[in-house]
Amino acid sequence: MSGIQGTRTYPGAGDTSDLKYPLGTRLREALTEARFHQLFGGEEQEPELPAERRFPRLFGLWRLRTRACSGTGAWRLLQALLPPLHWLPHYRWRAWLLGDAVAGVTVGIVHVPQGMAFALLASVPPVFGLYTSFFPVLIYSLLGTGRHLSTGTFAILSLMTGSAVERLVPEPLVGNLSGTEKEQLDAQRVGVAAAVAFGSGALMLGMFVLQLGVLSTFLSEPVVKALTSGVALHVLVSQLPSLLGLSLPRQIGCFSLFKTLAAVLTALPRSSPAELTISALSLALLVPVKELNVRFRDRLPTPIPGEVVMVLLASVLCFTSSLDTRYHVQIVGLLPGGFPQPLLPNLAELPRILADSLPIALVTFAVSASLASIYADKYSYTIDSNQELLAHGASNLISSLFSCFPNSATLATTSLLVDAGGKTQLAGLFSCIVVLSVLLWLGPFFYYLPKAVLACINISSMRQMFFQMQELPQLWHISRVDFAVWMVTWVAVVTLNVDLGLAVGVVFSMMTVVCRTQRVQCLALGQAEGTELYRPLRGSHKVPGLCILSYPTPLYFGTRGQFRRNLEWHLGLGEGEKETSKPDGPTVAVAEPVRVVVLDFSGVTFADAAGAREVVQLASRCRDARIHLLLAQCNASVLGTLTRAGLLDRVTPDQLFVSVQDAAAYALGSLVRGSSTRSESQEALGCGK
Repeated sequence: MSGIQGTRTYPGAGDTSDLKYPLGTRLREALTEARFHQLFGGEEQEPELPAERRFPRLFGLWRLRTRACSGTGAWRLLQALLPPLHWLPHYRWRAWLLGDAVAGVTVGIVHVPQGMAFALLASVPPVFGLYTSFFPVLIYSLLGTGRHLSTGTFAILSLMTGSAVERLVPEPLVGNLSGTEKEQLDAQRVGVAAAVAFGSGALMLGMFVLQLGVLSTFLSEPVVKALTSGVALHVLVSQLPSLLGLSLPRQIGCFSLFKTLAAVLTALPRSSPAELTISALSLALLVPVKELNVRFRDRLPTPIPGEVVMVLLASVLCFTSSLDTRYHVQIVGLLPGGFPQPLLPNLAELPRILADSLPIALVTFAVSASLASIYADKYSYTIDSNQELLAHGASNLISSLFSCFPNSATLATTSLLVDAGGKTQLAGLFSCIVVLSVLLWLGPFFYYLPKAVLACINISSMRQMFFQMQELPQLWHISRVDFAVWMVTWVAVVTLNVDLGLAVGVVFSMMTVVCRTQRVQCLALGQAEGTELYRPLRGSHKVPGLCILSYPTPLYFGTRGQFRRNLEWHLGLGEGEKETSKPDGPTVAVAEPVRVVVLDFSGVTFADAAGAREVVQLASRCRDARIHLLLAQCNASVLGTLTRAGLLDRVTPDQLFVSVQDAAAYALGSLVRGSSTRSESQEALGCGK
């Protein structure tokens, strides 16, 4: 047969060759899986208990805990659970302390107005935003592994919490509430917000126990960016009543954004000119300052604290002009000094808020873990995703005892901390000192702060999230599937609500993965001229009667149909022997019947029962059609699944090869000698000697 290369390079199984040094010789036998394990041995596996086979992760965690019985093991476990015990002894006090102090104080100053502003998004009084800017930051500094991560109030979580609070404790239709009624309403809302934080923290701690840090990967980058961009639009629309001085009930549920817009447009003639002026002046100061901080980041020694300047100016203006009494401008009022009494949230609310706690827990961990990973890669250190679950779970659960609402890492304050020179988690302690001073002594100075200014701070803090839309043209150029995921998630978040939009985005993102596995085609391989490499057939050498197919996708119930159709077309196993229909294509003629087929399973990462049975059925059909089936490069998991499905009842172990080259060499030898079985090929080779 002309054009067949390498047929004399590979002798039969009975020939001798230098198997230990294959590069030093031209001759060696084609290695089957059984022959390879006989010569070189397989992967050694430690004996396991039956329960350990079923739950290897849990038993691995148990073994780790049992090792802690020794003194050294206990110290290592304590270092893993309390990272400061690991990094604090190596802290470079002279080089890092000043940077951590400056960065911590800077972030703490921003935490004060931002915490009060985000408390309005969560539908709780502003002082509880200060509590949420203190306790979680302190706890994460002790448990977290992200050196440059800044935690506290986060707009997305505050908005999601506010939706749950408004649904469970709606504001009465009667607009004028007495002081006692207002306090009771606020107490109920704070209790619901704390219960949401308790539930999300408990879920994250449960994920830590099960070592489920890998779940953060299910929130892909397009989903997270579309979610944050859509939430930014929700924040903008939800703050319009405060900007205009309108007392409107907060809309919740599906289409809440459009309902809020309609309500604002209807009530626009009743807007307050004084609060509208305050809002316009505040945005005129905050937006340019944000832009200056971004454009001159490298030149400024520390970012300009525009929020603090705006809070001071607005408070002084409102106090000196008596805007609250003359023009009925809504102000923050008295901030209670000190800390709230520790109080266990109402556990009876947990079943009602479980549907809200789960997405909040996922968003908290996904955003925080991705931010920590970004800065860990930038500054060459590692984070422990499971320890991050412990840190954020504990910070939410413990802080809920002090009436805090859900919290996480935030992009704005993390970027601010890095720009200000922060090096380690010690910066969080300096941030806590600033917030603590406000809670203990400086709270009365914020009495006359207009709430419209807090609404402007909320809107200006969304600047980076709005600008994420600028990445869409580049995303379209890189991957149109990711572009579709981004757009579907964004539209769902904007039109429905944050929770449903997140669910739609995650489901759609995973469906794109499933659909892409179903659209993968079998690749016909041929030998590249002058080499032993087998590549797709465009410029490669094809041998008549030999078909080498590569299936580069998992083989499971969703892909078994496509796998069957592809194999039927390539092997001519469909109805009719001379003509068959290509999958999704016209009817074409088959040039020559296939006598030997090699299936390259190197791309099949796993196979389920349905996929394994499909391979077994294929083996039976090939045997009936007198086509010799060879399998190459199956990983141990796939090979085990196929074996349990009964593959070895249809084929022999000599038809399982360690590589495509070995299988193709054996197939070429069979074709040259006019044989389609291994035993006939060996007899022909023996006669040739």
